[in-house]
Amino acid sequence: MTVDSNYLHSFRALALQVSCHAVNQCSNGADARVLIQNTIRRLGQQIAASIAFIGFDCRLIVLPEYFLTGFPMGESLAVWAEKACLEMAGAEYEALGKIAQKHRIFLAGNAYELDPNFPGLYFQTSFVIDPSGSVVLRYRRLNSMFAPTPHDVWDKYLDCYGLEGVFPVAKTEIGNLAALASEEILYPEVARCLAMRGAEIFLHSTSEVYSKNITPKDAAKITRAVENMAYVVSSNTAGIANSPIPSASVDGGSKIIDHRGIVLAETGAGESMAAFAEIDLVALKRDRHRPGLNNLLSRQRFELYAESYRQSQFYPANTMLDKEVDRKHFIQTQQQTIERLANLGII
Repeated sequence: MTVDSNYLHSFRALALQVSCHAVNQCSNGADARVLIQNTIRRLGQQIAASIAFIGFDCRLIVLPEYFLTGFPMGESLAVWAEKACLEMAGAEYEALGKIAQKHRIFLAGNAYELDPNFPGLYFQTSFVIDPSGSVVLRYRRLNSMFAPTPHDVWDKYLDCYGLEGVFPVAKTEIGNLAALASEEILYPEVARCLAMRGAEIFLHSTSEVYSKNITPKDAAKITRAVENMAYVVSSNTAGIANSPIPSASVDGGSKIIDHRGIVLAETGAGESMAAFAEIDLVALKRDRHRPGLNNLLSRQRFELYAESYRQSQFYPANTMLDKEVDRKHFIQTQQQTIERLANLGII
């Protein structure tokens, strides 16, 4: 086994659990931008203090899902785009890039983002900014209940970005990084397609219910780590302020899981930098190179399953291609899918 000499053999990662200050109650886009910039300034202070406590070998920080804005609650696509969505080369990314540059870290997070290739739409995007301040990974969430996804404009999205742009993996000095957005931890195919492309560390920005009992998402985090022999760095919100939902509904449980499924660090509720741990790339590579029963990644027989996937269609592609839709579109499409699968005797 050889380890790339450009790799850091080990470093510390932090799943930074911070409160989300939602923009839903802002009366216009300008007010929302002020709130977003205030959030970024506060994050800069929290990141600096966290690194001072953890140590300067903290090279990766993962932020929660939609940490700058919260999520839409009835706003039309156009209103949410104006109020909450980032430009791909906008001021918010520039400000976050300066934080990454200042502290020489890889900074990962999740935001709603506009794309000039798809006017009238936005995508929920997980991103990674490297220590130079550049965005080196941009992953658009593929499974969403109430937001547009690349699958909804599938043919054009592939023309624009190709399959590697759908399942991006950033090969960096701290390993091969890939992103999973929120509930996509429940979709094994997403993580698997990223693992096929070499992913070693899954960056999971989420905003989810935390419980002392194991939740489906918590079970999935361990499963995704074990079946792909990869680290999972999962950052949850510390509640959502300025929102109609009770603020602590999505609060707590950020964690780091290693490639064996062992929880290395976990925090309770509230804003916290307690979920930090060592990422040992040498140990990960050693286990991936070791023959035997536990090397699940090398034992995958993808040809067994490919034809079944090819023959099946559940949720349809391209439903938002070249037409305007409102929020009713999402639930109506799901209802039609359920009815069709029931008629086929599948469900």
